[in-house]
Amino acid sequence: MAKKLDLEKLSLEELKALQKETAKAVEGYEERKRAEAIAELEAVAAKHGYKLKDLLGGKPTKTKAKGEPKYRHPENPAKTWTGKGRQPAWIKEGLEAGKSIEDFAI
Repeated sequence: MAKKLDLEKLSLEELKALQKETAKAVEGYEERKRAEAIAELEAVAAKHGYKLKDLLGGKPTKTKAKGEPKYRHPENPAKTWTGKGRQPAWIKEGLEAGKSIEDFAI
């Protein structure tokens, strides 16, 4: 183990730098340990004639593709709606105010 630092003698800047270095060291340590564990597991799987990904894999999961927006808020173009699922409040408010759904179409 490294020698003990007298933290009381360090400036705030030095303490923050030490904190960053320590966080990086911890992250690097965890990554190395994970890689070592994976290597061990791969060796055990190979000993039994398998690849680790074959034992753990299963079928790849499909992610739902986000639909293309079909409607846009007239005042805030960042707000969009695909037309699927619940209507956003701004659509409901517009419809209640007498607008048609086509008024929001992109």
